[in-house]
Amino acid sequence: MCKEKEEKVVLCGANSYEMKYYFNEKFNGIPDSIKDELHILCVLFTEEVGGVFTIGFDEDGSVVLETNADDDDIYYDEISSGLMVSEVRRKRSELLESLSLYYRVFILHEDMSSILEEN
Repeated sequence: MCKEKEEKVVLCGANSYEMKYYFNEKFNGIPDSIKDELHILCVLFTEEVGGVFTIGFDEDGSVVLETNADDDDIYYDEISSGLMVSEVRRKRSELLESLSLYYRVFILHEDMSSILEEN
């Protein structure tokens, strides 16, 4: 049985190698204050850990935090990056839940009342 790869949609990300930040224009409806917070979060993450850090969504609207590095990056620490992802999830849980709700309502067009019944 062949399982299709889940599609992920990238919201934003930062790349320490190219010193660049990316924000997906599909999400321009997000308030500027949240966009600024995401920008700061991504850039600080890559300054601390290095590599590439992205925030996105999986098929069901759950927020996905991913970090990776080039194979030859001797400064990238996988353990530190994993700990940092856990810290972001813990400290920014309200932001991440709000982003998931935004994605499910405005992008996936789920019914708000059914989402509220889940919680």
